[in-house]
Amino acid sequence: MPKRILSGKVVKKSGDKTISVLVTRQTTHPVYKKIIRVSKKYIAHDESNKIILGDIVKITETKPRSKRKSWEVIL
Repeated sequence: MPKRILSGKVVKKSGDKTISVLVTRQTTHPVYKKIIRVSKKYIAHDESNKIILGDIVKITETKPRSKRKSWEVIL
C-alpha cells in the first residue's frame, strides 16, 4: 500500500523538530450537496528544523515517532 502524501500550511511550531500542519480539502455535504471545506491538523516531524510558520509543506506517512506523530515533512 503506497504512503499518502498531503499538502498543507504550517500553523504551529512546537518543541524540537515538531510542527503542526493544517490540511484543507473540499468535499460535498451529504444532505445539502454544497461544496464545503474540511480541515484537519497533523503533527509532523521536521528533521532539518528549518520550517517556519506559514510555509506550505508536503507531508508523508511514516512509522510512528511518538504517540501522535506519524507524519514526516518531505521537500
